[in-house]
Amino acid sequence: MTVTDLRSLPALRHAVRSLADTHGLGVEVRARLALAVTRVAAPFVAADHPVTLAATREDGVEDGAPLLVVTLGHRACRVDVGDDELPLTAHSTTPSTVTWHIALDTAGVTPEPRAADELPHGETEVLLKELGAALAQVDALKAEHRLLKHELAETNSGVLALYVQLDERDQQVRRAHGRVLRELEDALRPPVLDVPGLELGVHYAPADSEAPTGGDLYDWFVLPDGTVHITVVDALGHGVRSTRTALNVTHAVRTLALEGHPLDSIVVRTNEVLAPFDPALMATVLLARLRPETGELHLAGGSHPPALLMRQGGGTEYLETPGRGIGFPLPGSEKVRRTRMRPGDLLLLYTDGLTESRRDPEEGEARLARAVRDHAHRPTAHLPRALAKEMHAVILHADDTLALAVRLGAGPTGPRE
Repeated sequence: MTVTDLRSLPALRHAVRSLADTHGLGVEVRARLALAVTRVAAPFVAADHPVTLAATREDGVEDGAPLLVVTLGHRACRVDVGDDELPLTAHSTTPSTVTWHIALDTAGVTPEPRAADELPHGETEVLLKELGAALAQVDALKAEHRLLKHELAETNSGVLALYVQLDERDQQVRRAHGRVLRELEDALRPPVLDVPGLELGVHYAPADSEAPTGGDLYDWFVLPDGTVHITVVDALGHGVRSTRTALNVTHAVRTLALEGHPLDSIVVRTNEVLAPFDPALMATVLLARLRPETGELHLAGGSHPPALLMRQGGGTEYLETPGRGIGFPLPGSEKVRRTRMRPGDLLLLYTDGLTESRRDPEEGEARLARAVRDHAHRPTAHLPRALAKEMHAVILHADDTLALAVRLGAGPTGPRE
């Protein structure tokens, strides 16, 4: 079928729809083809140049459906069209033609040509049919969109419920894990000593409440001569590994102390014992020995914050103990710090998590001295927790915290050093 000398767009659309109906094209394809052909031909028709329209049938490739080949052309003017802008993409172009290849789903049946007068009179009815087909497709897409939205909402609801369940289960596991670790951690910490003439209190808090293990650990016991030995350790890092390191240090110190090693040698001896088994071990240490009947106090340490001594009258003093910690270069205590506590005096041993929560150790030590004076009236057993609460009112640097208080009670004491 070939139509020549088409000089108006209505005539061109009529010809396109005629061949579309003749070859049994669907309404949507017919509408797209009519719009595409009209868009290509519009500039020529507007310039009063006639165009030609031809349609032929070709066999499909490899037993595919037959093809309707529609060609629009003009002998005098070059056809210039952007395929991406057409409602129905053209398959080939030449300087004077544009061609569309449309698959015919005819199951081998060739439709009978229809006369031109069988087409609806005028374009209104044709446009209504094409509009109806387009609206039907829009309605189908809307229905499919609603269905997809409903399915997506149900899926999201299920995923959200699953996420909530998983989050709850994760929190339960974390809490259970934390309880187990806290029980193990508490089992590693010795109970408060019952020593006549001494009041003791201790507080420990991990940096992360859901992971209550850490490297802050203490040990206290009574030596054969009645002297109370106290060890405070802060192992590098957090978690189970640091707990194991701190536990190894406290066990080694206890063994050396019970063997009778001098206080000033215990830090370096502990390093010598543990270094071959754990070369990466690093820990700060503070050792204290107190004779309750006389108040005689000896301190040795390695890289650890100094103990704080508050006298009965309210004066405070930090007892520096120079030395290097276990695993540090040249580990060991440089000397033993000696003083004497009198009845009512309070000794506070702690780790840096207590004073460095705001990142400034000097500012932290000044606040701690004030806090000890403010809370000294409290029972010794409750004092460390009260101090930690006040010191951690603002936390800029979270760390494991250990605070240990020793108050000398009434009893005979020697002269003050």
